[in-house]
Parts: sequence; C-alpha cells; structure tokens
Amino acid sequence: MMSYILRRLLLMIPTLLGVLLITFAVIQFVPGGPVEQYLSEAKGFGGVESGGSSYRGNQGVDPKRLEQIKALYGFDKPAHERLLQMLGQFARFDLGKSFFQNKDVWSLVVEKLPVSISLGLWTFLISYGIAVPLGVAKAVRAGTRFDLVTTLIILVGYAIPGFVLGVALLVIFGGQLQWFPLRGLTSANWDELSWGARIVDYLWHITLPVTAMVFGSFAVTAMLTKNSFLEEIRKQYVLTARAKGLDENRVLWKHVFRNALIPIITGFPSAFIGAFFTGSLLIETLFSLDGLGLLSYESVIRRDYPVVLGTLYLFTLIGLVTKLVSDLCYVWVDPRVKFE
Repeated sequence: MMSYILRRLLLMIPTLLGVLLITFAVIQFVPGGPVEQYLSEAKGFGGVESGGSSYRGNQGVDPKRLEQIKALYGFDKPAHERLLQMLGQFARFDLGKSFFQNKDVWSLVVEKLPVSISLGLWTFLISYGIAVPLGVAKAVRAGTRFDLVTTLIILVGYAIPGFVLGVALLVIFGGQLQWFPLRGLTSANWDELSWGARIVDYLWHITLPVTAMVFGSFAVTAMLTKNSFLEEIRKQYVLTARAKGLDENRVLWKHVFRNALIPIITGFPSAFIGAFFTGSLLIETLFSLDGLGLLSYESVIRRDYPVVLGTLYLFTLIGLVTKLVSDLCYVWVDPRVKFE
C-alpha cells in the first residue's frame, strides 16, 4: 500500500510539470498578451481588432515606455527564465499576483470560492440525495411503470442543458412571476437583515441557479445506482439470503446496499472536493454570480497569465490528490481490492 501511494505521489510531479509546460508553451504563441492588452486598453482599442486576431496597441508607443511595461509584467526576460521562475514560485505554493486586479491569485481564489461552494455543494448534496434513493427504487421496481416513467424524466432532464433550463427559469419564475431574484447571491440589504432573514434570503437567491445545475446532474448517478443494485440482486448470495427466509428489506439494505454502493462511494471524494472548486461559467454568467468559473474565463480573455497558470496548477494538484484518495477508497470499501 505505502509503495503504491509513494509511486502515485511521485507520478504527480511529472504530470504537473507536463500540464504547466504545455500551457505555458501555448500561451507564448497566443496573440495579444498582457502588454498588448494594457496598451490597447490605454489607447481605447479595448482589445482585439474586429475581423482579425492581431493587436495594434503597441503602435506609436515610445520604445522606452514599451520596455518599462514589459518589465512590469516580467516579459523583459526570456521565456525559459520566466518558466523557471514560475515553477520555483509554485514549488513554494506562491501562485503569483494578478496583472490587472492587483491582488494575489490566492486572494482571488478565496474571494470567489464562496460562490462556487454555494453552487457546487448544494448541487452535490441534492444530486446524491435524489439520485441514490431513486436508483434503489428503480432497481427494486425494475420494468414497472415507475421505472419507465422515471427513466424518461431522467433522460429528458439529462438532455436539457443547464444554461437553457436556467434561461427558462429566469424568464418564468424571475421575470413573469417574479417569485425569485434575477441576479446575485444575496440582497442589497444583506447586512441589515437578521440571521434568520439572511438564511431565507440566501436560499431565495440560490434556488434557481442550483435547480438549473441539479436537474440533469443526478441522471448518471441514479442510473449507476440502479444498475449496480440490479447486478448485485442477481448474485448467488442474495438468493441464499432469501432462501434462508430473511426479510426482503434486510436483504436489500444490509447485504445488497453495502455492495451495490461501492462504485458510488468511491466517487464521493472527487465529487465532494469538486463541489468546493466547481465553476459553471454559463450559470454564473446567467445569474450574475462572481465565482471561479467567471474568474477563469475573464483571466483567459484578458491574458491574465498568473491567474490562468496559478489556478490551473492549484486545480490540477487538487484533482490528482483527489484521484488518489478515490482509488484508496476502493480498498477501504472493498477489502478484496489489493494494489499489489
């Protein structure tokens, strides 16, 4: 076990280096870097020319001023020096400082994280809270009208994109009926409300975006739960337990449930950690929620490379560690699995 964990930890190093190296190499060839963005905004061009991808922000600029701006963003150094400097910072968990927001990348992530936690955590809890019981019920009633109707509903929900559903929810419940707010995570008078009123206000604002994300997200988990239960129900130990005269509920919940949930439980770590760092760009944009998804998109558009590379490094590292924890859960849940 320890040798396996050590190997996996050592493999994370070249994986991280590969991801960062490829991304760093790609952005060297992307037109309109931070220097051009700065000059374009200063001249009122606003970024990329219409009808082309070239930047003209540096035309007519004094060469000394241009060199000063390059030095400001660190582009006065060769690419390999900037790469080594970046890797050295990341080794110390220093994610750098944003070019345009004058904040550390860590501060930006912490600032945007509450919105993403609100979306991701509620989506995770509600999705699993619906999907697992629904999957069990579908397996027990496999082939019945209940199974067919719920499968149809699941497939329809899975087929509707969350953004399209969000638009419909906004138009109907936010615009026409005016039951829910159109934007934001809290009301403007949040600081003046009591604790009870704050909770109600928060839930009032989060209902529509979470509904848009949840509606299709539990489909895979529900069908996986159903198929796992059906596979276990057909095994010999279930027939033996029934032959001994055990109650059907005891057979299902004590014997079948424990084994059928192995593939579901092992996915908990990645789903739970992902809930804290999830970022839905379209949902956040639609409901005017300033989260990690919107931060990543704006950083790419503005060529804010410290934010792009810093968040990429952080999320890749978290993903690799979470994947290792998920694999270890197989051993914890199912002792028959041996990494040796």
